[in-house]
Amino acid sequence: MDNRPHILIVEDDPKIAALLADYFAAADWRSSHVDDGLAAVAAMRDGGADLMVLDLMLPGLDGIGVCRAVRQFSPVPIIMLTARVDEVDRLLGLDTGADDYVCKPFSPRELVARVRVHLRRAAGVLPTAAPSPGLLVDRARMQVLHLGAALPLTPVEFRLLAELVGHPQRVFSRQQLLDIAHEDQRSINDRTVDSHIKNIRRKLSGCGPQADCLQSVYGVGYRYEPPAPAGT
Repeated sequence: MDNRPHILIVEDDPKIAALLADYFAAADWRSSHVDDGLAAVAAMRDGGADLMVLDLMLPGLDGIGVCRAVRQFSPVPIIMLTARVDEVDRLLGLDTGADDYVCKPFSPRELVARVRVHLRRAAGVLPTAAPSPGLLVDRARMQVLHLGAALPLTPVEFRLLAELVGHPQRVFSRQQLLDIAHEDQRSINDRTVDSHIKNIRRKLSGCGPQADCLQSVYGVGYRYEPPAPAGT
């Protein structure tokens, strides 16, 4: 019996699908390929997979529809591929259950790295929604601690960092972060989030470069990328 992780590639471009299959094989993963959304849902119902790489624009049923359908019966990690840069599409994908987003054109090596992280987390090797080594979120005291020392965060900065650290790898749009940061829903420019993130990064940098793991996602917002544990 082949116990290697199985990746379902849902992509209607045969060249991209073949490229992904080659990279996944090099990573010692099995893969299978379907080229439309209805077939993807059927494949997940019939045999399942350990992770699905899902194109947004598909015949039969688009990627968002596939996400909605699969989430009715499976928690399998879903990484969505898209050539669209419209923020609404990104948010719809995340809100319907996608675990991660990768924009075309993309680096196959980066995608492989993201697949590996999601597979490890799904297998329980990495904890879900857990802080990275050296960072601890204490919501009761509204503190984020690094090696036992509390970072000098404002209440807004705490809410942002706590949410990002609590959901590793998840991409948050600026609007989503605004909703988290300013609960009174006042009308402010979404670039305010960039200013808050800049201040958080400055404070994290005082703890050493390994502590700053906030990554910008072009055209969308930010995500928290936990550092690899020592020795891995």
